[in-house]
Amino acid sequence: MSTRNDLLSAQTGMGAVTLRVGDLDGMIAYYRDAVTLELQSQEGDVAVLGRGGVPAVILQHAPELKHAAPRSAGLYHTAILFETEAALAAALYSVARHAPGTFTGSADHLVSKAFYFTDPEGNGVELYWDRARTEWSWAHGQIEMGTVYLDPNAFLQEHVTPELVDDPRVGGALVGHVHLSVGDVASAKEFYVDKLGFETTTAFGDSALFVSAGGYHHHMAMNVWQSKGAGRRPLALGLGLVEIVVPTSDEVGQVGERLGHYGLQTRDDGRSLMVADPWDNQIRIVPAPVAAPAPASAE
Repeated sequence: MSTRNDLLSAQTGMGAVTLRVGDLDGMIAYYRDAVTLELQSQEGDVAVLGRGGVPAVILQHAPELKHAAPRSAGLYHTAILFETEAALAAALYSVARHAPGTFTGSADHLVSKAFYFTDPEGNGVELYWDRARTEWSWAHGQIEMGTVYLDPNAFLQEHVTPELVDDPRVGGALVGHVHLSVGDVASAKEFYVDKLGFETTTAFGDSALFVSAGGYHHHMAMNVWQSKGAGRRPLALGLGLVEIVVPTSDEVGQVGERLGHYGLQTRDDGRSLMVADPWDNQIRIVPAPVAAPAPASAE
C-alpha cells in the first residue's frame, strides 16, 4: 500500500447519504418496507432511516425541486452493506415482495455479492455483502473485482428462511460505499485521491475510478458511464450530500487543513467539515460518534 502521509485514516468509513425527495412518504415507505431499513426519526421535512442506531439514508423533502437533467453529475448509487448473506437475502426478498419493479440487476464482484435497484425517484441503490478480506485478491496494488452473473432466485433459495420472511431486519446494515456520476475521471482522482486522501484501489481507464481508505475494496467510486462531460450539479432532486466518517475530530481538522492547502473552500461548523467536489456534489467529513461509557458495575 501507499507510503503517503496525507491519507485518510485506515478506520475511515461512510456515513449516511442525504437524498432530496419529492414524495417523502413514498420514499420512506420504499426504504423502510422494501429495503428493510428502520425509520429512526422523522422531524418535519426530514426522515432518517438506518439499522441499529446507525443512519444510512436521510430523506429531505424538497417538492419545489425538479429532477436534474439526464446525464448530469450526481448519485450513481448508495450501497448498503449487510453483515451476512442471510441478512442480504432477507432484504432482497423484501424488495422483491414490496417493489419488484425496482430491481435492475445483480452480480458477483469477487469481493462481494450485489443486487441493484432504482428507487421510486430514480436514485440507484445497491444492496450487498462482502466476502472476507482474506478472500480478496490484489495485483500490482489494485483490487481484483469482476462482474460475474449472480442468479437472484438461486441466492434467495439458498439463504431465505421462513423466519427471515417474517422478520427481515436481521443484523446490521450501513452505507458501505457510495458511487457517483461525474464528468471526468481525471478530475475525480485529483479531488478524491490527491487532495481528500483516499487511495486508488482500481481504475477502468478514463471511465471509472474506485477509491478507499485502509485497504477496503472501495468506499467511493466515480464513473462517467452516464455523465461524461457533465458540469456542476444544479440544485435538484436526488443527491443532497455524502458523509465520510473519520475516527476523530482531530482528523476532521487535518482534512480541513489539507483541503485549505489546496485552495479548496470548506465550511466548518465546529464539528463537521463541508466541501464540494468539482461537480458540486456535497461532501461532509464528520468524526465517528463517541461510544457512551459502560455503566459502573455494582460492588
